[in-house]
Amino acid sequence: MKYKNPIIPGFYPDPSICRAGEDYYLVTSSFCYFPGVPIFHSTDLVNWKQIGHCLTTASQLPLGKTWRSAGIYAPTIRYHDGLFYMVTTNVSSGGNFYVYTDNPSGKWSEPLWVDQGGIDPSLLFDEDGRVYFTSTTQYGTPTPGICLSEIDIKTGKRLTEVKYIWGGNGGRHPEAPHLYKISNYYYLMIAEGGTEYGHMVTHARSRSPWGPFESCPGNPILTHRNSGFSTIQGTGHADIVEDGNGNWWMVFLAFRTANGDYHHLGRETFLAPLEWNKEGWPIVNGNGTVQLTVETDKITSEQIQMEVFEDNFDDATLDYRWNYVRNPNESLYSLTEKKGCLRLYGSEVSLNDVDSPAFVGKRQQHFNCSVETLLDFKPEKKDEEAGLTVIMDEKHHYEIAVTGDGPGRKVIVRRTIGKLSVIVAEEAINAGSITLEISAETGSYHFKYAVNGNIPKEIADGETKYLSSEVAGGFTGVYFGLYATGNGRKNSIPADFHYFKYTEV
Repeated sequence: MKYKNPIIPGFYPDPSICRAGEDYYLVTSSFCYFPGVPIFHSTDLVNWKQIGHCLTTASQLPLGKTWRSAGIYAPTIRYHDGLFYMVTTNVSSGGNFYVYTDNPSGKWSEPLWVDQGGIDPSLLFDEDGRVYFTSTTQYGTPTPGICLSEIDIKTGKRLTEVKYIWGGNGGRHPEAPHLYKISNYYYLMIAEGGTEYGHMVTHARSRSPWGPFESCPGNPILTHRNSGFSTIQGTGHADIVEDGNGNWWMVFLAFRTANGDYHHLGRETFLAPLEWNKEGWPIVNGNGTVQLTVETDKITSEQIQMEVFEDNFDDATLDYRWNYVRNPNESLYSLTEKKGCLRLYGSEVSLNDVDSPAFVGKRQQHFNCSVETLLDFKPEKKDEEAGLTVIMDEKHHYEIAVTGDGPGRKVIVRRTIGKLSVIVAEEAINAGSITLEISAETGSYHFKYAVNGNIPKEIADGETKYLSSEVAGGFTGVYFGLYATGNGRKNSIPADFHYFKYTEV
């Protein structure tokens, strides 16, 4: 049977996985987006459905005016004795903590904080009842590497001093530690090389969780740093799971390059088979690399490709696939004031501000796709604005929007790249509902509109490259979003979005 990578496309980085009986659960990083830490469920490892978020309240996830690539870093999910634990770092507020639940699709606990620095925490529930907490050393430490302590899982209190246990295999930024007890060894898996083109996964083992650790002679066990012609780059930050039938699997992040030299979809979740050689060391997919299509007899389910995502805003709550940027101002949103619409009240905050605008976004998951919405909006002032955006961060985004134009209104397309923000197209439009559309290709976005059901008209385009990580920096990926803003003052009227439709092309 064949399956395609990535198994979860789009900006879903730093995957961690656990198994509970015949069910698999997977979490990924969320940075400044709210709710935080999306959680997915699968029964076959190749078909995944989001079932919620682990962090859904401001007390669990205070974000403030954090940088877009701050907030929540790499989470780990573990299942033990009937409970699920998710441990992560809020680099903007508080540091390392974990939450727990007996229902991963339901409410998770309030945070339990752990007095151990660094990032990328993980948990090991040992056979003797001890619980070990791993993380990186603090940033700027002269000897970067991985640290370990024993904790009380009921309180988060450390029961031992923090000990440095391994510095990696020589790559920069040793991070993403996971400690496993397999047979008679403690295996320590980490990422090195930085979460960019030199990313890699390395392994070590010891008879004790405290070390000393012996490096795997086959390190790095996964990397594409020398695979210059591969679309898949930046492989690293991995976790492993056994499927109950003796087969082992690795989930990890990687990104797909557009036109060979940049990436804008973000770091995505991939899957590869893993085996153990006769010396007890792991081998990933035969040779330490991975492909977009993997053929293996260990997967027996047919992989179902993503269906069209269409939200008609008929429910009282938003679909799990929507996010706010930072903690939302709930007074700016309504799903009940106008039936079948998402109503946004534009505030003073715009897409250019490090703040929380009236915005809901969904990740772009495919190079070739399109999104559209139907908008009712009658701006009364020049700066009042509402529309559809494709955004990487506050300094890198495009939008097609309706704004005031004297006594009337107009549709505009704006490009914002760094300090340069320019309206590249504008047309006066008549009264009535307007359909806004962004169609994406590997190298470009195309912006279209139609008033009162007329044939859509393209009025501008923009290059995907200027929304890429190579240009914008940071750790996130591109979102499509619905938004409203008064650009410095509150809108006098709301914007009503009748539906949102995402289609892979």
